[in-house]
Amino acid sequence: MEYEVVIGMETHVELDTNSKMFCACSARFFGAEPNVNVCPVCLGMPGALPVINKRAVEFAMMVGLALNCQIARHTFWERKSYWYPDLPKGYQISQYQRPLAYDGWLDVDVRDLSTGNWTEESTRRRIRIRRAHLEEDTGKLTHVGDKSYVDYNRSGVPLLEIVTEPDIRSADEAYAYLSALQQIVRYLGVSTGDMEKGAMRCEPNMSLRPKGSDAFGVKVEIKNLNSLRAVRDAIAYEIRRQTALLERGEAVQQVTLGWDESRGVTVVQREKESAHDYRYFPEPDLPPLEVDDAWLEDVRRRVPELALARQDRYRRDFGLSAYDAVQLTSDRAVAEWFEQVIAAASAADLRARAKAAANWIQTEVFRLMKANGIPNAEIAGIKPSPRQLAELINLVDEQVVNINTARQVFEEMFATGASPRAIVEAKGLAQVSDVDVLRRVVAEVIAAHPGQVQQYRNGQEKVFGFLVGQVMKATKGKGNAQVINQLLREALQP
Repeated sequence: MEYEVVIGMETHVELDTNSKMFCACSARFFGAEPNVNVCPVCLGMPGALPVINKRAVEFAMMVGLALNCQIARHTFWERKSYWYPDLPKGYQISQYQRPLAYDGWLDVDVRDLSTGNWTEESTRRRIRIRRAHLEEDTGKLTHVGDKSYVDYNRSGVPLLEIVTEPDIRSADEAYAYLSALQQIVRYLGVSTGDMEKGAMRCEPNMSLRPKGSDAFGVKVEIKNLNSLRAVRDAIAYEIRRQTALLERGEAVQQVTLGWDESRGVTVVQREKESAHDYRYFPEPDLPPLEVDDAWLEDVRRRVPELALARQDRYRRDFGLSAYDAVQLTSDRAVAEWFEQVIAAASAADLRARAKAAANWIQTEVFRLMKANGIPNAEIAGIKPSPRQLAELINLVDEQVVNINTARQVFEEMFATGASPRAIVEAKGLAQVSDVDVLRRVVAEVIAAHPGQVQQYRNGQEKVFGFLVGQVMKATKGKGNAQVINQLLREALQP
């Protein structure tokens, strides 16, 4: 029998605020000494009263709007009760009955991620968002031998839980969804989305059912997934495991699983809890949250154009390929830098300006950034400004320099921040386009290589490239390639 996987995703995103969700303690816990960013509120001391972090609420609203959600105008907080050492109060302040954001969707591009090959074709899938609600994070447990240690620095950090409908149908779709969500929170500037550091954590809830069936199978939840690859691999493994069970006539148990990356297998952690196990009830120490029109519109104005919309615009307005559009929108800083280059370039044809900017950024800019250990997100800090790269593109268009010389100029721009025109003038790199000068050089090259000239005239076309190279060498790489090609063709006529 053929089976179909049904996946719903729960994702927790730590919001990048300065202080915690309900107290003034620093939320910058990564790398800090254990238990230094704590106070009576986040330690759950008797009589300590929480206060809502407005910035965290606004960040959550921004994510909700980016996910095409409805924003609740009236919501309230609830206590989610469970007893673990990393939860000092014995409950977590969360939202259950009325989430801040609900009924949204996220379109994602799904490609064959197993091969690593890029094609222009992709399948756009819509994943429905059931809810996105605010809560506080827990502390962190560390187990050493027969002892456990708890660090409460993370306890109380703002956490946004995003829950999808069971719309995901493959490991690749899960990977694409999480990639898109990670990109959104980074575009918005509300979270680093760094899974390795725990800033974004996800739990797939998945089941198998006979293909064509509308009924759901037995659901399992997978935890301890700290990378996009781990999500894809864990789901793929669990599909194989559950398929083998069902084919043997055995039942799938509703459990919470962990992912053992070293062995590439899932392991049972505990039985899966249900909502009633948490005994939700309204939080008596916090007032309801009211969102009026003015506040909502103020937050809406802060949501930038997101990656998928930019990709569509780049393909439509700039004529870029799907590959170029994806690469240039992978990070908001890169997309904005790219558009500043286009705006400053002088070519009349918008598509020509865009293609030239795209080529320079994906080759020379990214190459030198990688060589210098600069991540793409920090492109705004490199020495050449977008305007300077546009100036260099203009010099090539105006035939002041050829493309090879322009690459040399850009390396110096990257190292020094000097303007391209100043570098060209100081080093005498201007392109040689004078026809009389180039005609003399062509004549000298032909006279110096009679054997190759005869080979060309005998029909060996590839020799032409050698002769062009000799002319360029004689002009120290500054010759106008278009003029050289024309003059050389004319001179080689028998």
